[in-house]
Amino acid sequence: MSYVESDKTDAQDSEHPIPSGAIGCFRDRLKQIMGTVGARAFARGCGLSEGAIRSYLSGDTYPTLDRLEQIATANGVSAIWLAFGHEEKGLEDESDKYAYIPLYDASCSAGHGSWNEGCRVLTHLAFTRYSLRKKGLEPAHLSAIRVDGDSMEGLLKDGDTVLIDHRRNNLEGEAVYVIRLDDHLYAKRLQRQFDGSVSIISQNKAYQTMAVPKERLSELTIIGRVVWAASWMV
Repeated sequence: MSYVESDKTDAQDSEHPIPSGAIGCFRDRLKQIMGTVGARAFARGCGLSEGAIRSYLSGDTYPTLDRLEQIATANGVSAIWLAFGHEEKGLEDESDKYAYIPLYDASCSAGHGSWNEGCRVLTHLAFTRYSLRKKGLEPAHLSAIRVDGDSMEGLLKDGDTVLIDHRRNNLEGEAVYVIRLDDHLYAKRLQRQFDGSVSIISQNKAYQTMAVPKERLSELTIIGRVVWAASWMV
């Protein structure tokens, strides 16, 4: 399903179909489905303008019914839940069992500004809520991108899809993270050293390990920890 971006004026408080008592909660639910996604990327995924999304977040305007449905459909939730907070959040009876995680057209190769700035949502990946809960994962803080290159060959192949937990954006211990360094995105294994530096390790031994000294750690941004990966076997 495709959307055409629109900048038509949204309804004001007095004429909006969402009851005034539910409007503040609507903003909370909007923030919930946005998670860590920036307003620009989220708006693009919904087919709306960034200004419209920011206006909803600030409470200056509220979405009309067609826009409400547009936002809900693009994010795998029901418009009724988004507007009123009813427990049935899924688009269908079965969909309440699933969380829909955005897959961005970003890849672990290059990125500027916000990690997903200029990226669009290609599709949504369905995970059972039960499986995410078992791993302590919250859908609102997850996103997926594709791996670019062969530096992690043996663990991740070129074109593999990885799921990122954006809450885990501090080095907890040796693990694979999506990081940004010198305006490039990488999926790499990180290891903290005794002198406070961090080693950036490639699975493919053809690539040398990089070291970021303690005094330059501010130049290393951890986007999140890789918690799941998928690839084709053929």
